[in-house]
Amino acid sequence: MTRKVVTFGEIMMRLSPPGFLRFGQARSFDVSYGGGEANVAVSLAHFGVPVDYVTRLPKNELGEACVQFLRQYGVGVDKIVRGGDRLGIYFLEMGAVQRGSKVIYDRAGSAIATIERGMIDWERVFADADWFHWTGITPAISAGTADVCLEAVQMAKKMGLTVSCDLNYREKLWKWGKTAGEVMPELVRHCDIAIGNEEDADKVFGIKAPGADVIAGKVEAEKYRYVCEELARRFPNLKTIAITLRGSISASHNTWSGVLWDGKFYIGPTYDITHIVDRVGGGDAFVGGLIYGLRAYGEDRQKALDFAVAASCLKHSIIGDFNLVTVAEVERLMGGDVSGRVAR
Repeated sequence: MTRKVVTFGEIMMRLSPPGFLRFGQARSFDVSYGGGEANVAVSLAHFGVPVDYVTRLPKNELGEACVQFLRQYGVGVDKIVRGGDRLGIYFLEMGAVQRGSKVIYDRAGSAIATIERGMIDWERVFADADWFHWTGITPAISAGTADVCLEAVQMAKKMGLTVSCDLNYREKLWKWGKTAGEVMPELVRHCDIAIGNEEDADKVFGIKAPGADVIAGKVEAEKYRYVCEELARRFPNLKTIAITLRGSISASHNTWSGVLWDGKFYIGPTYDITHIVDRVGGGDAFVGGLIYGLRAYGEDRQKALDFAVAASCLKHSIIGDFNLVTVAEVERLMGGDVSGRVAR
């Protein structure tokens, strides 16, 4: 039996004005749910990987709606714990052309923000798993989530799981008294795989790609070899490091690629995404694709990276946080079919 992947973090209700309306124009909001680690779990479920998502949700109708939302996509939800007062919310105004998107968080005091050590039986959670994934968003939420995340990674390593993390720096969240630079090193020290975007290593650890200018869209792949090698030097436990590369031409037009390091350096294909439908969750789609690729393609790291880049490219065409694509669709794009024609 294939053993499970477990992901842990916060899922929120997402409220968005319809289409590309601004907040001030909205008279209704579209409702969905999303969060970094939940997004990864849904990707993996769509790729046929057994996956459990762990979080803490309030024991009310909104918490139940969130559980049902995940269940319909094939994600295991029986390890979710219930308690606390509220479900976190985030409001998303979709950007277009030269107007960027806007995000407003309403998640203070959420069920997971008040979590404490001992509320989750990690030994039971990991009993049928071989992989644990978390992101830097989780320890940013509160001292409690940072504590529980450390509890989880320590147990995962004790039980022999592969541990991956997405550095995922969120400046708006690190408000509880410690900085990412103070908290993240101890967590990353227990990881086998680290993933980030073109800025995360700089904002968390001060490791910057020489000559990179994210605002100007200068994100040359070869420059990120230094970032990977420096991360590996600081955290010798890391066996694999991957970085997504987004060239922002406008809110509607990005280039998209990625690199991977495992002692050797690999560069993924570059896709020109000219009409972005929804970029939220693009990095999570890359992570889901990479975990699938590393498990499915063995030592073929180039193929694993190419799968991750293609999967996350497709995410930009899908409304909502979740990447609802199949392995066949991703492999079709990997094979060079960028036409978007109807498959017959």
